[in-house]
Amino acid sequence: MQVCYSSRGLLDLSRPEKSLENMVRAGFEEIMLDLSMFYAKGHFELYGENSFAPDRTELKERYEKWMRCCSKDAVRMNLIRAPHMKWDTKRVDLHPLMLRIGQECIAHSGKGDKKQLIIQPLYAGLSGAEIWKENRRYYEELGKAAVEKNVCILLENQCNSINGHLVRGVCADASTASAWIDELNEAFGKEVFGFCLDTGACSLCGQNMGEMAAALGHRLKAVLLRECDGVHEASRLPFTGKNECGMSTDWQSLIRGLRRTTFDGTLIMAAGDTLGGFSHLLRQKMYPVIKAVAEYFRWQIEMEKTIGKYPAIVLFGAGNMCRNYMQFYGKEYPPLFACDNDAGLWGTRVCGLEVRSPEVLRKLPSEYAVVICNTFYTETAEQLQTMGIKNIETYNDEYLPEGFFYQ
Repeated sequence: MQVCYSSRGLLDLSRPEKSLENMVRAGFEEIMLDLSMFYAKGHFELYGENSFAPDRTELKERYEKWMRCCSKDAVRMNLIRAPHMKWDTKRVDLHPLMLRIGQECIAHSGKGDKKQLIIQPLYAGLSGAEIWKENRRYYEELGKAAVEKNVCILLENQCNSINGHLVRGVCADASTASAWIDELNEAFGKEVFGFCLDTGACSLCGQNMGEMAAALGHRLKAVLLRECDGVHEASRLPFTGKNECGMSTDWQSLIRGLRRTTFDGTLIMAAGDTLGGFSHLLRQKMYPVIKAVAEYFRWQIEMEKTIGKYPAIVLFGAGNMCRNYMQFYGKEYPPLFACDNDAGLWGTRVCGLEVRSPEVLRKLPSEYAVVICNTFYTETAEQLQTMGIKNIETYNDEYLPEGFFYQ
């Protein structure tokens, strides 16, 4: 699973070198270039009025400058987001413009590894059967260019603004989005299209992100992680937003859903509004926090995959977390035994699992893993390292499946 940072969170666009330096220092190795940041606010709403038109030469120069900066800092840029329309747009005449912009984004996607390009579906002025008919024609045209440039186009779920009230829009229904992607890929005879799940749009529409992720399945290639509060459009760091009812985005359902699909795509961190709330003198200190949150998501989502990759495991810790592990994972990933530093537990059993002294781990085959099954992750890891244990993993029971009974 890849982790990248959205360029919309790099606030000083006049000096991308400094922003990228802070990002790289925090441990990010990849960036999603959101090309909408090169356009002024409300740009498309004014397009064609009073001779207003985008300066394509200037846009190309900005893009190439970012490419050079990323190359200089060895930052990968395999994911790009094409400029997108506002959900409440009144312009119903810009479909040809969006097609041209999408084709230009594909043309300038560069060489090297296969690129993924998020391109918003068309919706302005469309209703009923027109939506799929127009979008099929739109994406088939884009797909022709994508095949030539080895680009995978990702559709994205949208909100619809009705008198300022946000409801589910185009591609917000997972079954419909899946059908679109399957039909488009069938038309090309290969996987040219996938999906990017915008958690902010899900939150604003009151959707269960986990169920949507599970329904999309293998079609889901990227997840844009941003906190909204369920009421106001925003791009804040996950876990930092709550609405007036004290509720925040349901990250628990998302993590559960991504585990079910064994998600192995890209997590995109979008935290521009969080960074914008800090003084420019403090922003560089926030990048490590953002990276830590990204790694937390990766750890939680890949937990089952991590446990299952070893021929055998041993649990370290014989308390409630061990009981929760055995209740849910005990049959699918049965441990050989459990260890605990409490000598009073040696020789006893927890959910049928024998508890032994940590000393027996010194004779554990090198290809086996010890899974820390308590909250003292750092201390236990240090203890295991001093014993020469190489494969050390950590288990956590915060996001077990819905309906699970915690011990």
